[in-house]
Amino acid sequence: MELRQLRVFEAVARHGTVTDAANALGNAPSSVSAQIRVLEHSLGVALFERGARGMVLTPAGERMRSWARRLLDQAEQARLDVTGKRRELRLGALETIAATHVPAILARLAVRRPELRVEVRSDAARDRLLADVADGGLDAALLLDTGEGLGGLGFGLPPAPLDFLDLETVRLMLVAAPGHPLSGRHRVTREDLRDQDLLVNVPACSFWLAGERLFGQDVRRVRAGGVAVMRAWAERGLGVTLLPEFAVSAQLTEGSLVRLGLDTAPLALRLVWRADREDVPGLREVLYAVADPGRRL
Repeated sequence: MELRQLRVFEAVARHGTVTDAANALGNAPSSVSAQIRVLEHSLGVALFERGARGMVLTPAGERMRSWARRLLDQAEQARLDVTGKRRELRLGALETIAATHVPAILARLAVRRPELRVEVRSDAARDRLLADVADGGLDAALLLDTGEGLGGLGFGLPPAPLDFLDLETVRLMLVAAPGHPLSGRHRVTREDLRDQDLLVNVPACSFWLAGERLFGQDVRRVRAGGVAVMRAWAERGLGVTLLPEFAVSAQLTEGSLVRLGLDTAPLALRLVWRADREDVPGLREVLYAVADPGRRL
C-alpha cells in the first residue's frame, strides 16, 4: 500500500468517477483504474462497487477512506517537519462569505499567526465544501446554518465526524422596492405574503432554505440568480427577497430597498472541520485563531 495509491483512492472516493478523479489528479483514467486495482489486490477486498453511475464505496471502502486521510495527513506532517516548511491552512468558504467575512478573518489571522500561510477556496456549492472538509481537501470551511446541530438549515451532511463553531450571527431581512404594498405595514405576516413573488437563487442556497422554513409553499418562487441578482431585481420591483443584512445595508441606507416588517430567525456563520483531525499538529491552534477572540473551541 503506497501513498500514491491512497491519493488516487481518495480522489476517486471524492469525485465518484475514475474520469473525474483522473482530471483532478492530472493522470490518465487508465492509470487511476490500475492504481485502484493494485490497492484492492494488496488489501484483498473490493473498495468500490462499479456501476453505470460511477464508483460507490463498499463498507470496506468507507473504512479505508478514514484511514487514507489519516495516513496522508501523517505523511504531510512528516514532510513539513523534515523540510521545516510552514503549515498552511486550507480554508473554504461560500462565495458570499468569501467576499464579506473572509477578509476580516484573514486580517485576524495575520495578527495572531503571522507565520501562517492561508489558502482560501470559495465555492457556490455547500456540498462541495463539506465533502472537501470530510475528505481532508480542506482543513475547515465557513458556511451558513442554523439550529443546535450541523445541517439544521436543511442540507445533507457527508458521512464524517464533523464539528463546528458559530462565529457570529447573520441577520436576515425580507426586502422590497419602495412603494411595495406591504412596505407601509409595521408588521408583515406569512399570510400577508401569500401569492407574493419571492426572488430566489437555487434550492441549495442558504437563503432559499431559510425561506422554506419561513414561508413554506405560501409564496411563489421566481428564480433570479445570486445575491447581486436577487437584490437588483428587488430594487426594480420584481418581487421581494430574503437576504442577509450585510448584503442590503447600502441599499437600505440609500433608499433603493426597504425592509418589510417580517420577523426572521437569524442564521449563524459556522466554521466546520473534522473532529478527528484536531490532533493534526497546529490545526487546533489555527482554529482558535480563526474564531472570534471571545470564543473557545
